[in-house]
Amino acid sequence: MKKTVNNLLESSPPLLAAALHPGDTIGLAPVAGPWQEEKFNQGIQIITEAGFKTEAPAIAHYNYLAGYDQHRLKTFHDLWRNPEVKAVMAIRGGYGCLRLLDQLDFNLIRRQPKILIGFSDITVLLTAIQQQTGLITFHGPMLTTLDTTDKNHVKDLFRHLINPEPYSLSPNNLEILRQGTARGTMIGGNLTTLNHLLATPAEPHFKNHILFIEDTGEAPYRIDRMLTQMMLAGKLAEISGLIMGTFSNCGDMELIRQRTMEIIPAHIPVWANFPVGHTSRNRTMPVGVKVTMDGSNGSLIFSEPWLAPAP
Repeated sequence: MKKTVNNLLESSPPLLAAALHPGDTIGLAPVAGPWQEEKFNQGIQIITEAGFKTEAPAIAHYNYLAGYDQHRLKTFHDLWRNPEVKAVMAIRGGYGCLRLLDQLDFNLIRRQPKILIGFSDITVLLTAIQQQTGLITFHGPMLTTLDTTDKNHVKDLFRHLINPEPYSLSPNNLEILRQGTARGTMIGGNLTTLNHLLATPAEPHFKNHILFIEDTGEAPYRIDRMLTQMMLAGKLAEISGLIMGTFSNCGDMELIRQRTMEIIPAHIPVWANFPVGHTSRNRTMPVGVKVTMDGSNGSLIFSEPWLAPAP
């Protein structure tokens, strides 16, 4: 990561991209793994039906990546520079974002703030960009997951990108594992990816933050190992609250919850079964905004705007 880029002070105000207008262009970024053409086309159709245009770069696949590192990096930077592109959505996760971090142009991103959307491996970019520039980023559906995401959650995604008014979210079937109210700045995403950011320049701030985590295809002992590493690194003792999303295809969820409750300090509220992750239940979560976990009614309250008014 460039030495000229330093973490902003936690007290600095967030950097806000402009809200979208219907008809704006969303750039599609091949920053991680390759994808199926059918999923790609279905995603474009959904974005078009929602009232937006798309800017799709030339596609080049390279083994388990969506192209050589320099190709993916240049495509991302070109989309960010393009004044017609008002938001950038990742095409797919998988793996690859970590390989881009040391050459990512944070100065460009800071000068021209835009909406960035994605999840899974895109947690790398969401976290690093938010930490290094202060820009609010968005953990939410990607192009190739739009067709399998709950339709109401897709509508919420586009609605929140047009109308960034503070609101509260009270999910159905939320499980409050430990009562309490917590306040802090929202961070989080894919647990495996967050674990890979520890001890790097992109490591997120944990102190006084609300952490949300999710994962897929990881056995309970692997989830245990990652949470234990975070604990031993002193990170889990710093957070204000923990929100557990979905852990799809991760085996016995009771084992995961049991280990989580063992290592999260007793004063920290813990929620589970929150609709975020690798399933159809994937609500959009602004990363870097101040939120409140209200344990009295299971509401997550967003207390500040996550976008600037559209020009």
